[in-house]
Amino acid sequence: MIDIQKAKHELKKYVGQYDLEDKRIKLKLAHIQRTASIAKEIAKKLNLKEEEVKLAELIGLLHDIGRFEQVKRYGTFIDKNSINHGELGIQILFEEGIIRNFVEDRQYDEIIKKAILNHNKGKKDLSFSNEREELHSKIIRDADKTDIIYIFTFEEKQVVWEKADFSKEKMTDEIYREFIEEKEIKYQERRTAVDLLVSHFCFIYDFNYNYGLQIIKQKNYMKKIYNRFKFEDKKTEDRMKHIYKKIEEYLESKKETSK
Repeated sequence: MIDIQKAKHELKKYVGQYDLEDKRIKLKLAHIQRTASIAKEIAKKLNLKEEEVKLAELIGLLHDIGRFEQVKRYGTFIDKNSINHGELGIQILFEEGIIRNFVEDRQYDEIIKKAILNHNKGKKDLSFSNEREELHSKIIRDADKTDIIYIFTFEEKQVVWEKADFSKEKMTDEIYREFIEEKEIKYQERRTAVDLLVSHFCFIYDFNYNYGLQIIKQKNYMKKIYNRFKFEDKKTEDRMKHIYKKIEEYLESKKETSK
């Protein structure tokens, strides 16, 4: 059985060992809590059984547990500059054994592991052993991206992108081309802060269900993000206008689809 209230209590207890005055720690705790709620709603929209709804919410609570230790050790959320936070989360939960604090029943372990490992991978790198692992991996990926895009609408740029001023940034040709072609942007290809921003815009192409896209469209998240940035480089500014237009067209085309 899954006791969600106990899992929520254990999460707060676990995070309590870190610096709660650190804006990054606060950000990730709030993100985890919202992501869990979104995962729960997606599971309900899919008409899943109560057990699966609870499991989706539990995975939401656990998916970013590696982030806190990542910040403590490396002072960054950028995986390529530190460590894969999904893999670190699995190490903390299962190698260090704290998973039993969150859920006593071992029957969910493999699904939780696979969903956490898959949540921050590129689409081409995803792997599943069965349909249930695939289902929960898709749910957490959508829930995570939905809230990350929300965070981009208001959070301090320095906290999210580790750069406060983007005005002098330039977009590289390869990143722009990959976005326009709706290709997945690999982390190692990003050269500038605006490249990082564009790679995050690419999240909209990687939703499995319509629930998150509906929220993003209805609440104008992408417009709010776009309006936060101005660039001195005209080429970059023009490219961002084109990217934003393409995003809005894409969201409009998806808003009437099912699920």
